[in-house]
Amino acid sequence: MSTRIVYFDETGDDGASTSSSDTFVLSSLYMDTKVWQENFNRIRECRKELKERFGFHTSEEIHTAHLVRDKGIYRKYGWNETQRQEILIRFTQCIASLQARAINVVIDKTRFTDENYPVLKNALKYSIQRIENDSAGKWNYLIITDKGRLAPMMKTAREIRVFNPIPSHFGTPQNTPIQGLVEDILEKESSESYFIQICDFISFFVHLYYRTWKRSEPMPNRVGKIIPKEFSARVLETLKQYGILNLEAAAADPYGLVIYPKRKPAVWA
Repeated sequence: MSTRIVYFDETGDDGASTSSSDTFVLSSLYMDTKVWQENFNRIRECRKELKERFGFHTSEEIHTAHLVRDKGIYRKYGWNETQRQEILIRFTQCIASLQARAINVVIDKTRFTDENYPVLKNALKYSIQRIENDSAGKWNYLIITDKGRLAPMMKTAREIRVFNPIPSHFGTPQNTPIQGLVEDILEKESSESYFIQICDFISFFVHLYYRTWKRSEPMPNRVGKIIPKEFSARVLETLKQYGILNLEAAAADPYGLVIYPKRKPAVWA
């Protein structure tokens, strides 16, 4: 049986409160261990190209929210709007060239009816369930996440190894424990992992796309000065066309976005 490595990162706050963010996105990127080195080499070559064209040091992390907003370490480069767009486009193309798949879970806090809704727990559970579905028992997987949320993520993963109720068309949920996950979830600094940085990149644009296209909200001011509204949709469309997005994760969504809580259907009088 082959093994895949799954990387996780997120955008938004995982608390139930909407005070800091009203949307939470958890993104995963997974690949067979047999292609890990080839994927790594492609990203490394991309980073070398960014160094040659824009002076972007290969040792510095791609933190997408800061890169787009020109915050932190990125201000020293003095990139103009066009240059930052070119960096984002090139990195999107790099991700599209990988032999990997991505799943994105969106937790929309504006739909909450329960102020104690377990944001991170449910986002992780829904993601692992779909990775498990994709494996169909043909491969197992190891999960690596960015530092900061290991304890609750590990607890959730342990729970669904034992109790993982799946809704049934016959009414009663069926317990289908997770079988393919190897070991506890492990953590790694995002600055030391190209693949966690990719999850950060994807989750940022899923978050932006969901808010501006799905919920028709205006572009954040600082982001809108750098990229147009269409940019996030173009990123997702590119990843879709090159087979990176796992569309089976949510067949009803054009980009396979897994969105919770579900809206209740309207009741006709």
